[in-house]
Amino acid sequence: MAINGFGVGEFQLVLLRRMADFRPVLVEDAVRRLGADRASMREANKRWQAMVRSPRFPRGGARYTAVLGPAEASVPRRIGDLACTARQWELPLWPELRFEILLGPVEIGAPVLNEWLVRAEGRPGPELRTAADLAPWSCVVGDVGAAFPPAVPREGSAPTRFQLDFDAPDSDGRVRPWTADFTWGCSRRSGRPSAGARRHNPGAGAMQGDIQ
Repeated sequence: MAINGFGVGEFQLVLLRRMADFRPVLVEDAVRRLGADRASMREANKRWQAMVRSPRFPRGGARYTAVLGPAEASVPRRIGDLACTARQWELPLWPELRFEILLGPVEIGAPVLNEWLVRAEGRPGPELRTAADLAPWSCVVGDVGAAFPPAVPREGSAPTRFQLDFDAPDSDGRVRPWTADFTWGCSRRSGRPSAGARRHNPGAGAMQGDIQ
C-alpha cells in the first residue's frame, strides 16, 4: 500500500528522521537496514511534510491508511470522558511494537490526538528495575508506566517528544525521582535525575491516556 510512491518504508524513514536528533548511531544502522541513506531519509521527511500540508491529502486517520494500508487493529479506548479509537500498524523495523494513532470522537471530527510506537499486544516488554534499565530504544512509554507506577506524563519540547516523571531505584537501590525522555514513544536514553517535584500535566494526560 502506498500513495504516490510513499509507503511503509518511507514512513519509517520519517520516524527515524525525528529520532536522529538524539540517537544518530541507532538511526544510521536502521536506515541501512532499510536499504536507504541519510539523503533518502531527509527526502522522505520533506515529502511527508509537503503531503500533510496539501489540501488534497487525506485528513485524520485516513492519511495513515493511505500510506500504511488498513490498520492491523482498531479498538475503542476511553480517555477521560472522550470515547476514542486506537488504530495500530506493524512496522518492519520494530516488529515487537506497533505504530498507533489515537483518534478522537467522531462527533468532533475524529481528530488525531496522538501518534507513537507502543508495545504490541502479547509481546513482553523489557525487565525494568532501575532507571538505568531504560536503554535507548529498549522500551516505550507504557513499559515505563507499568514498571514504575504511578508515572506522571509531561509534554515534551515537540509533538513527537514526550516525558515521564517516575520514582525508581538508582544503582545503589535508593529510590529517587527520575525523568524519562521519548521520541515517537521510544526511550531516548536511561532515566535522568528529576530536578523538581513531579507535576501532572492535564493536557498530556488527556492526550496520552492511562500509561500505568
